[in-house]
Amino acid sequence: MKDIRPLEQTLSENLSWHKARIKFVAAFVLSLVAVKNVNLVEIATSFSGKAKQDSNYKRLQRFFRFFELPYAEVADFVVKLLGVEGPWELALDRTNWKFGKLDINILMLGIVHQGIAYPVVWLMLPKAGNSDTAERITLLEIFIKLFGKERIKLLIGDREFVGKQWLTWLRDQGLDFRMRIHENYQIANARGKLVPAWRLFAQTRVNTPLLIAEPRRMWGDEWSFSGCYLGKGEYLIIVTPELAETAVEDYARRWEIETLFAALKTRGFCLEQTHLSDPERLSKLVALLALTFCWCHKIGEWLHEKKPLKLKKHERKPKSIFRRGFDHLRRIITNFTDFNTDQWKQVIKLLVCA
Repeated sequence: MKDIRPLEQTLSENLSWHKARIKFVAAFVLSLVAVKNVNLVEIATSFSGKAKQDSNYKRLQRFFRFFELPYAEVADFVVKLLGVEGPWELALDRTNWKFGKLDINILMLGIVHQGIAYPVVWLMLPKAGNSDTAERITLLEIFIKLFGKERIKLLIGDREFVGKQWLTWLRDQGLDFRMRIHENYQIANARGKLVPAWRLFAQTRVNTPLLIAEPRRMWGDEWSFSGCYLGKGEYLIIVTPELAETAVEDYARRWEIETLFAALKTRGFCLEQTHLSDPERLSKLVALLALTFCWCHKIGEWLHEKKPLKLKKHERKPKSIFRRGFDHLRRIITNFTDFNTDQWKQVIKLLVCA
């Protein structure tokens, strides 16, 4: 790797952090891409500069232990890199794994964009299992405080993000949503009798959505429902605050946050291999991953505009936009025998916010 000062300069123009922190972040991002792993011992081996590996490791530890990261600036930088004014479709999801006997549990909100979600707000849950209503509300309130309610087009979530109090709060806030519900929830049929939700869609063909024209009662309140039979005894049933003809199609984009988690974990940075367990330190790590992920995705978008990849026989890209950008950046910074200065300058330009 050659001179990283252009990267430091670009970051300093977009983040109002102390110079020493900017230098650290620049070195961390490049080391992360080079080693493809969040393990601090691994990152310390490729940290730029003349310091020994042990010194780099202690520097990494000090950052995660003492530096107060301004998450609002990170979220703002992510949105600027996204380059889309909104209003946005937001995906809500959770990822978790075990570190020894400890449960690592992250609740995240991402902006759906080009087949993936850009991470903007997250919470470290101090427990195993699903989030509760208060935690979800806290996450949304943080987002609204940062960007405003008017920037939310709709919220998409899976079956674990349902419940009367939660859905009522969303509707009271004037927020549109697409939430999948469990098949056995009791919903009023055309005669007003409560029946399992799946019965309303029992006559639909496989993957053929049905929109119920009239609101139906659930938990004592009226909601709108769409859904279809998925085959093998499984149903997809979506609840919305108002009639929504594209509810099933909209819900399908929830998968984009799953694609993000894959990029942060096994298909990119191996987040689950971190030895950090303290919630605040882990949250700082996620923030640095968010910045790195967004840069790689921007590079992938740029490469795709220059030369789209041919689809395979199954009509899928041979490589995701993120992975294409990630591999391109890694190739640049690890090519010691033939470092391409022009390519290096170009990928840095993609970090400049509009």
